[in-house]
Amino acid sequence: MKTPKLVGIGGTDGSGKDTVAQMLVERHGWLYVSVTDMLRDELRKQNRTLSRENLRTLSAQWRREFGKAVLIDKALQKFGSRESHSELGGLAIASLRHPVEADRVHELGGKVVWTDGDPHIRYKRIVARDRGSEDQVTFEEFLAEDRAQMHQKGDEATVSLAGVKERADIFVNNDGNDIEAFKNAAEKALDLH
Repeated sequence: MKTPKLVGIGGTDGSGKDTVAQMLVERHGWLYVSVTDMLRDELRKQNRTLSRENLRTLSAQWRREFGKAVLIDKALQKFGSRESHSELGGLAIASLRHPVEADRVHELGGKVVWTDGDPHIRYKRIVARDRGSEDQVTFEEFLAEDRAQMHQKGDEATVSLAGVKERADIFVNNDGNDIEAFKNAAEKALDLH
């Protein structure tokens, strides 16, 4: 399989990672693979609660067992298993949460996008989503989760958003409520217009 055009998307919760990926799908015919959805599917198979803590724990477990870039490699497998992958514009992978994931995207010739926004706005977005208990938290819990994800706590397999942010090539801020304007800004930043 030829390496696809590749964009890895990292960022804080509720900052628009999925929206950037959806823009690539809608406007440029890319495939979007959510590594967080892969983790959610595995938690469901294990009958475990969908919580940010369980997502972090499972991703660290997979990194220990299969290598720190396992989630990027699984996303590439999904791309390669598509019969029509040659017709796709590229592959968008979200959500990068470990610096080695960003490194892997770069090794494959891809770009890393970092999305962020005001914590109050991001919090309103996540509680408005319909993801059950995963996003039903207080603002204080949301901020604590932001801090917990930013820096590694534990061994080298744990989440480190700061490490992803340090490796990002493109930064897109999402403080507004206009989704199309945000998609336009992301598209422009990626130089895809």
